Amino acid sequence: MKKALKIIGRLLAIFILFLSILAFFLANWYTDRYGDTGFMSIISTFMTPWTGCSNNITESWMLNALLPSGILTLVLIPVFFYRGEKLKLQIPLKKSEKKLKLFPIKPLISRIICSVLCIALLVAAMLMVRLPSFISDYYFDNTPLYDEHYVSPDEVEISFPEEKRNLIYIYLESMEASFLSKELGGAEDVNLIPELYQLASENVNFSHNDGVGGWPRITHTTWTSAAMVSQTSGLPLTMDLFEIKIGEFGGYLPGATNLQDVLHDAGYYQTLMVGSDATFGAREEYYDLHNADQIYDLEDAQQDGSLPEDYMVWWGFEDKKLFDFAQEELTRLSQQDQPFAFTLLTADTHHIDGYYCEDCQNEHEEQYENVISCSSRQVLEFVEWIQQQDFYENTTIIICGDHLSMDNQYFVRNIDEDYERHVYNCIINAPVDATNSKNRVFTPMDMFPTTLAAIGCTIEGERLGLGTNLFSEMPTLAEEVGLDYLNAQISKHSDYYIENFIEE
Repeated sequence: MKKALKIIGRLLAIFILFLSILAFFLANWYTDRYGDTGFMSIISTFMTPWTGCSNNITESWMLNALLPSGILTLVLIPVFFYRGEKLKLQIPLKKSEKKLKLFPIKPLISRIICSVLCIALLVAAMLMVRLPSFISDYYFDNTPLYDEHYVSPDEVEISFPEEKRNLIYIYLESMEASFLSKELGGAEDVNLIPELYQLASENVNFSHNDGVGGWPRITHTTWTSAAMVSQTSGLPLTMDLFEIKIGEFGGYLPGATNLQDVLHDAGYYQTLMVGSDATFGAREEYYDLHNADQIYDLEDAQQDGSLPEDYMVWWGFEDKKLFDFAQEELTRLSQQDQPFAFTLLTADTHHIDGYYCEDCQNEHEEQYENVISCSSRQVLEFVEWIQQQDFYENTTIIICGDHLSMDNQYFVRNIDEDYERHVYNCIINAPVDATNSKNRVFTPMDMFPTTLAAIGCTIEGERLGLGTNLFSEMPTLAEEVGLDYLNAQISKHSDYYIENFIEE
């Protein structure tokens, strides 16, 4: 029994050593690849469905975190857990001298060194992902942000025009104004997105500067699911960390009224189309929970015969096919007797390096740049197709990046670290003029009321959630309280948020 317990203890110690090393390499891999997205994004990833993740992401973390962790653990096992006398490996010196043991570290000393190493690795991992500051903010402070500034859509009057307008909302994966040339206010030597620049210049673009720009990094909106939540609900995405239930996630913000809820009550038919598995990141759960009528993803395309049953590239199917399927769906929606709201999410421009499709051109040095430029051309072609349709006259098109790109190494290689990056946006064919669209300080949460205004709605007080109608003359919350203050408060725990938005 004593020998068995000793073996179990040693195996447990080896396992703890492996986990400590893995935590360090994972944290290093995550921050190296994704940049600073905040610890809440990591929690969200593990709390929500992981199915449908791109193979290149899986391969990347296995190659850069799991593999080196396994190798280093194997190297350290004989150093910390085997003794020279038990291996019976001895090196004879002169006949008059004692034999030299292969691993002369005494058991107590080796245990101390191993424990210190494990602690050091775990502390380093926590610091890399900023876990200590996250804990101090979330668990030891309660923000008054929502108590003081949240405006419930259920408590203000939202009036639709007599003839309701259709809405096409396009989320462009990782699309930034940073991809413009330096002469145009971007960060590149050449303009990677001339078509998107053209659309933004000729239509409505809300900007942080005099030209084409967008919104900066906002806490808890920096990954796709959080971006979609923030732009449709006027709220950042925060989890209830006191009630974490892995594998039992039912959807984001069941207690909040969002854009889909408002449109549903107004009689809209709503479709979400993604070129991946909609369950990834709980996107399907969010839209199902908030009254989407149809969700079309990789599985649906396989089931209806649009794609072979085993078709899988990148995250599912490429954007080239996504835009073709979108044209078919929009044609169908336009023939119905009710207004429609169609939401599209692209994926080719996702990190790492993007997906190089058959339409991409070798016009730039890096693959990611060529993919970005290809996406810009595809969007313009899609918009031009919409403009040729009979339903366009009564349809508003909104194009937004979901968040800043997470292809961190691309920006390390190519972009000045002092450059402040912003998310792209463009609104086409809105029935309202923007009187103050430039030199604004705003957030993705402002898109909730702005989207309703863009389809002709009037909003009592011009605010919904934490967002402000950007078409109005009212300052945004970020302009009122300051961007630093807003980001700091979003990081904190909120009883109001938990009780009103997460608890049903």
